[in-house]
Amino acid sequence: MAYTGDVTPGGPSDVRELGPATLRKMSVSDMHNNVYLLTCTATGEQLMVDAADDPDRCLALVAEGTGRLDHLVTTHQHWDHVRALPDVARATGARTYAGEEDADALPLAPDVRLRQGDTLRVGELVLDVVHLRGHTPGSVALAWRAPDGVTHLFTGDTLFPGGVGNTKNKGQDFDALYGDVTERIFGVYDDQTWFYPGHGGDSTLGAERPHLDEWRERGW
Repeated sequence: MAYTGDVTPGGPSDVRELGPATLRKMSVSDMHNNVYLLTCTATGEQLMVDAADDPDRCLALVAEGTGRLDHLVTTHQHWDHVRALPDVARATGARTYAGEEDADALPLAPDVRLRQGDTLRVGELVLDVVHLRGHTPGSVALAWRAPDGVTHLFTGDTLFPGGVGNTKNKGQDFDALYGDVTERIFGVYDDQTWFYPGHGGDSTLGAERPHLDEWRERGW
């Protein structure tokens, strides 16, 4: 597989062919924010996850695919994930989505407020919405199960290689995020699941699962 998931700000996107879907990943800004574009190969519909920064590069990523953007999901409200949101939405006319509890904090009110258990259809692709509390009140992840049985999971800043996302309150907020990640991610999806975080490289649940107790003990 040529795809590695290793991208750098200003560098080229990395492309992963997944049968009925094509995934593109790029990095923007000095925060190394990841921007993802998922394309339904049958219909040409496209979904972007986190228009984090640099609207021109985000639009260029759209053009690398089919040139259209139908859906634009913001995983959470933090400023570094939303800087290009208004411009990209305006330029493409994409329908916008965010978690219900984060929606009012965004620079652009979403067309759709997402809740746990919702689904989002991108052409022939159906993605499940997973609400993960603690990093922000309304953080959401998106899960798509490929025909080969492997789930592809976009986690925003809730799950990274090596631990869950940062929380302001190392007690209550960490407990909420750790609880949701263990129950709604590790308790639902198998070890083959490949996840794509909001910053940095990818990983699999199988690589991270043995460390869950360690994360719990250290509190981050």
